[in-house]
Amino acid sequence: MSARRPPVDGAPPRAYLPFERPLATLDAALARSAGARRRRLVRERQRAAAAGVARLTPWERVQLARHPDRPSTLDYVARLCDGFTELHGDRLFADDPAIVGGLARFAGRPVVVVGHQRGRDPAEAIERNFGMPRPEGFRKAIRLFELAERFALPVLTFVDTQGAYPGIGAEERGQAEAIARSCATLARLRVPVLTAVIGEGGSGGALALAVADRVVMQEHAWYAVIGPEGAAAILYRRGGDDAVARSSELLRLTAADLAAVGVVDEVVREPAGGAHRDPRRAATILGRVLARHLAALVRRSGATLARRRYARYRSVGTTFVSRTNVAKARGPR
Repeated sequence: MSARRPPVDGAPPRAYLPFERPLATLDAALARSAGARRRRLVRERQRAAAAGVARLTPWERVQLARHPDRPSTLDYVARLCDGFTELHGDRLFADDPAIVGGLARFAGRPVVVVGHQRGRDPAEAIERNFGMPRPEGFRKAIRLFELAERFALPVLTFVDTQGAYPGIGAEERGQAEAIARSCATLARLRVPVLTAVIGEGGSGGALALAVADRVVMQEHAWYAVIGPEGAAAILYRRGGDDAVARSSELLRLTAADLAAVGVVDEVVREPAGGAHRDPRRAATILGRVLARHLAALVRRSGATLARRRYARYRSVGTTFVSRTNVAKARGPR
């Protein structure tokens, strides 16, 4: 596996998205400044970054979730967990590097950590299949979930994938069955399951790690049954920025949209401009939220956790349906 290069705290990003370009000038000036001028420029950059993301469209938020400098699962594990020991393989076919997992300590508790890993540079992205798991990745996750229950350890998952890999080999080895069994395994666990959507949350590849007691989502992440490009191909039978942008709006895939209908429990704010602008601060904020939810979950019995988790996913979408029915009954404004 190629060496990973995590984002450097305080350093300018390696890439600027179109709507981030006004920040490039400020970052260049910051690199040449010192003292009082530097402090002034830092404040100015923070204001400009915050103002920029406040105006983002859903499609632009998707692009921000895909930012090459955005922190990944292993970046957060390195900053939030102690003594992480990665475990490999599904004991059936192979090890899938698109899903990473193992044992660690988080907030003073031993936990099992599982998450998608996309790869930071082109070589690592290819090795990790751009974070798109094959069946052996989901079966590795299942093995770790069962390990967590065997030793009564909470499960912490990080979601960041465009979706499960749709290749012929993956389908031949039972991709759909592996996803379904991962969901079923999580659903019946009698230990706490806590999920953080940290980037992209595409389709069953995301849900396979997200059947949880609590789901939190960073404010510039997205989570939906399909990605914007796939939705545009189905709805409009074409690609192009206009169709993809419109699909992003229709999918209601932003953190605010999903919190409003109860799909996620809490939106986790990010540093001004996004998590990639200040990875250390992003990890600190996320870690505090996860620790708070985990502390509440560990007080519940295994039977209560499984029962409430089942009820939670039976009721997903009812908030949206009820609000839609109310709006239809009232008629057009």
